[in-house]
Amino acid sequence: MNIRPMTIADYRAVYRLWAETPGVGMRSLDDSEAGIDRFLRRNPSTCFVALEEEEVVGAILGGHDGRRGFIYHTTVRTERRGRGIGRALVDAVCRAMRQEGIHKVALVVFGANETGNGFWQALGWEQRTDLNYYNLSLNPENV
Repeated sequence: MNIRPMTIADYRAVYRLWAETPGVGMRSLDDSEAGIDRFLRRNPSTCFVALEEEEVVGAILGGHDGRRGFIYHTTVRTERRGRGIGRALVDAVCRAMRQEGIHKVALVVFGANETGNGFWQALGWEQRTDLNYYNLSLNPENV
């Protein structure tokens, strides 16, 4: 397995992986090729893909605002799970965040995504129950 920074050339394979992974919520604009290209240009060193024999088998998006890091769309091909790929992707993002001076990273997992919640709990991530999550869609076309 090889972990390397994600580029826009990986988009089609990564998008297919996201689309095939239950529990990954995608938005029409944010997760379009243009949206991911913008994200990668803003966060060139904190997004990664995992490759086996040149096939994308895992991906993770990480970004930060200079203060806090955030992880999005962590996925590993179902038949490749349980082999440390997800952990390696998370480690790569956390290493990159530390190098950029980020001291805390957060993420959101749908409550019904048992696999995703189990993954983060197994890695020792702490679930916050003292917060309320709010969002506002600024573009009605971003469904």
